[in-house]
Amino acid sequence: MTPFSRSKISVKAPLGALAVAIAAMAPGLSQAQTKTLYIGMNGGIMEKTWTSHVFPAFEKANNVKVVVVPGTSSEILAKAQANKDRPQMHVMFLDDGVMIRAAGMGLCEKLKPSPALNEIFPTARFKDDIAAGVTMGMTGLAYNKKMFAEKGWAAPTSWMDLADPKFKGKVVFQSMPSSSFGLHGFLMFNRIKGGTEANVDPGFNAWKASIGPNVLEYIPSSAKLAEMIQNGEAAIAPLTPTSVATLQEKGIAVEYAQPKEGSVVLMVAECVIAKNSEPVLSQKLAEYLLSAQAQAAGLEHGNQIPSNPKAPAVGDDAKLKLRQFADYMKSAVVLDWNVINENRPAWNARWNRSIER
Repeated sequence: MTPFSRSKISVKAPLGALAVAIAAMAPGLSQAQTKTLYIGMNGGIMEKTWTSHVFPAFEKANNVKVVVVPGTSSEILAKAQANKDRPQMHVMFLDDGVMIRAAGMGLCEKLKPSPALNEIFPTARFKDDIAAGVTMGMTGLAYNKKMFAEKGWAAPTSWMDLADPKFKGKVVFQSMPSSSFGLHGFLMFNRIKGGTEANVDPGFNAWKASIGPNVLEYIPSSAKLAEMIQNGEAAIAPLTPTSVATLQEKGIAVEYAQPKEGSVVLMVAECVIAKNSEPVLSQKLAEYLLSAQAQAAGLEHGNQIPSNPKAPAVGDDAKLKLRQFADYMKSAVVLDWNVINENRPAWNARWNRSIER
């Protein structure tokens, strides 16, 4: 039954009355035609940036509403896996290592060829175009600038600064099972202690006598970190330049430091979820999010480093961020995600049993 057949408009009504009635019903008809796409991504600044400054142009051009399902990469992956046969989301953003896991689980469908896909950095294209990087970054160290100044401490230069006795009870570390930052920090510590992604025994064995005693709290994500820095609880923690820049814009006295051993490359990638209810529109959204237009807005309003080098940097501040990113990338480390993903469940269990208990 159509909306017109349910109405009380008489076929004998004057044409003027019919026109008025149809016009009054038009907003309802337009709303009924609007589709909704659900995208899983980190909450906080990423959600705010993309919802306020990136999605609106796509929504207007395609008569669609994009709704964010917020969560960490691990949480979004779990939701996608739980609804694999009847997906509740259409597109998802995941940290690069988690995205490789998602692809291996068959949760993603191949991205359609597009000009935007051809424009992004080659390193941002996953094998067989099953996913693609949207923002680029790296995990290094963030430190409480006010506290360091008051104590007369020099800026950190190494991952091993996390083990410095002067930071006892002042280190905040993200939980490895739920956070890429925590995983990155642990694996760099493991490398320094002589380990590799294939052998994490050195890191686990040395943790309790090294970084462990300095940790004030293991947090599931970085959402609480801003408050802990402002309250003078946190001195140092693993974090990205993008997150640091966002905290600085809020007036928080925090600074980024590139460890001499290198930061860890961290790319946020997107994929279209397989078997979703709007495959064509989902592909269209994924293509748009790789475009120079979308990524320029992400850089300008959320410090998101674009994977599309054609995205224009608006203003001196954005240009500086891109120059700093290029400099940090010179010493950045790429982890072996195939080995990591194969062993991560066992690592998570070991972490919960021996470190965060």
